[in-house]
This record gives sequence, structure tokens and C-alpha cells, in this order.
Amino acid sequence: MRVKLYEYNKCSTCKKALKYLEAKAVNYEKFDIVSKPPSLKDLKTMLEYIKRGGGSLKNLFNTSGVQYRELNISDKIKSGLTENEALKMLSQNGKLIKRPFILTDKNGAVGFNVEVWSKLI
Repeated sequence: MRVKLYEYNKCSTCKKALKYLEAKAVNYEKFDIVSKPPSLKDLKTMLEYIKRGGGSLKNLFNTSGVQYRELNISDKIKSGLTENEALKMLSQNGKLIKRPFILTDKNGAVGFNVEVWSKLI
């Protein structure tokens, strides 16, 4: 199974996720979400998984992040930011993306939740 993990090395939640993967001996490919954000393809795939689980575009965003607030993303979403515009923005600015961001061959998740991740791996 292929596992892609996008993380930020200063994020405590990402560190917990990495320890979890190490403890489970999961083979994964790691990317720095800031210097190499997920591609448009990976973002679209993740959004499909999020929607399948009852979520929405907003779930892809790091809503507690400084840039999210500074760029008034919440207002932009409310005023009609299109999915394509949002995905393009996310693909160019990894700090806007909720992390950690994990994709497998069949599913994915944003954020770290042991219960959710145990189903992924």
C-alpha cells in the first residue's frame, strides 16, 4: 500500500502522527507540506474522500492558522470561492492546509485521529 504523508516539522500533531506510523512500522513517503504542498490531483482526491465522509471544502483548510485568518479565507468561502480556486490556492500555500495530510491508495484524512488512521492503514 502506498502512503503519502504531508507534514510540517514544527507541528506537534504531525510529530504524533509520525510516531504513530513508526510504531505501526508503516512504510510511507513524507513531504514537507510548506515547501512541497500536495498537488492539485492529491487535493482533489482528498476532497473526494472528505465529501464521501460528509465533510466539505472547508475541512481541507487549517482554520486555526495565521494565514487562514490573515487572508480572510472564511469570508472568501462564504462569498463563493469556487472549489477550483480554493484547490489552486491550497496547492500553492501548504500553510493553508490542515495537517497532517495522509493519502493511501484507497482513502485519506486530514488531521490526526488514531481511530481514523487505524482504519486507513
